[in-house]
Amino acid sequence: MNGTSRLIAAVALGLPIVSHAGPDDYVAVPTVEYGEHEIALLFGTAKAKDSQGGGRTSAGSIEFGYGAAPWWYTEAYLKFAKDPGDKTKYDAVEWENKFQLTEPNQYFADFGLLTEIEIPKKRHEEGYELRIGPLVQFDTGSVRWNANVFFERIYRSRVEGEHPMEMVYQLQARHMLARDTEVGFQAFGEMGKWNHWEPREEQSHQVGPALFGKVRLGGREAIRYNAAYLFGTGGAAPKSTLRLQTEYEF
Repeated sequence: MNGTSRLIAAVALGLPIVSHAGPDDYVAVPTVEYGEHEIALLFGTAKAKDSQGGGRTSAGSIEFGYGAAPWWYTEAYLKFAKDPGDKTKYDAVEWENKFQLTEPNQYFADFGLLTEIEIPKKRHEEGYELRIGPLVQFDTGSVRWNANVFFERIYRSRVEGEHPMEMVYQLQARHMLARDTEVGFQAFGEMGKWNHWEPREEQSHQVGPALFGKVRLGGREAIRYNAAYLFGTGGAAPKSTLRLQTEYEF
């Protein structure tokens, strides 16, 4: 299937996608492993700035994924959240689809498309969140880069106020430290309305060091993990965030 056909299939299978970056958000990559099954655990906890109340918000999810075609990977998430002073509660379900638009190393960069729909527990009040955006991966020397830009919007919400299309980004760099171990950094940001960014003091940017690893279990079975400690900049960002992601692939 060529790139144009894959793009059409992507739109048909789930154009929707949008949600503000939570503490358990992760950096998506454009490659697809056909026939691969995956079970993943994601967790993150964010400490708010004193000016924001100083509380800690946590989020986690359980993910089930499958490489349904050489160019299509589909995933379902069961998401949980904990607000300051509250108990951990079921928060939402999410359906994510990733489409590999080019073959690895076919061009100067590898390209993909991510689409996602999130249905919160209080969907009748909060509506649902949609996100779509390109995935880009390229190498510069020994460093592998990932750069993603997503457009997000909330639909059918009964909450008063505007719900415009917003823009967020993800950035990641990895450098091989030893066999199956890499170091680098991750960054997440929220710019505000896609065509009219918020003032700097109202934007959210988080960046910090990250560790990546893989434990081979034989055959196609493996455990992959990555962790990052992020520092917030911009007035809307938390003071710090710790995020963890572990995947069992088989």
